[in-house]
Amino acid sequence: MMNHENYSATILVEKSPETAFKAIQDFRSWWSEDIEGKTDKLNEEFFYHYKDVHLCKVKLIEMEPNEKLVYQIMDNQFSFTKDKSEWINTKLVFEISLQDGKTQVKFTHKGLVHEYECYEICEDAWSNYIKKSLYNLITAGEGQPNPKEKDGFNAEIVEKWKLK
Repeated sequence: MMNHENYSATILVEKSPETAFKAIQDFRSWWSEDIEGKTDKLNEEFFYHYKDVHLCKVKLIEMEPNEKLVYQIMDNQFSFTKDKSEWINTKLVFEISLQDGKTQVKFTHKGLVHEYECYEICEDAWSNYIKKSLYNLITAGEGQPNPKEKDGFNAEIVEKWKLK
């Protein structure tokens, strides 16, 4: 495998492309319940955070109903990387197609490459979110997103960061 390839994961489901498309757009049901903003409207931004470990602003920039969704990472911050710009301007690409009577969902995080300090952690996380949580949301109607924070995370930090 070449060292600069993007992270990619593919799942195959016995559901319609429409079901897969709607599930992908519902980030709160497979990625995190702690998301603010619209995840299913073109040119809208939403904000994701996981404790103080990961803060992320995401924008839906391309949408072909039941075929493709492309989200751009507008801003991002990890607490555990030296380079705070990792992920910025990368894209989350979901491609939906029919394969032998099943629906294939190919997820590619374009720009998430092996050289990134976060690659291994991000690879593990995406594998879980796509191959388990999103897969279960599409096939069984219930994903395993990060639950809403109950530990009183510092909302002030989040608000300031969102306004950047």
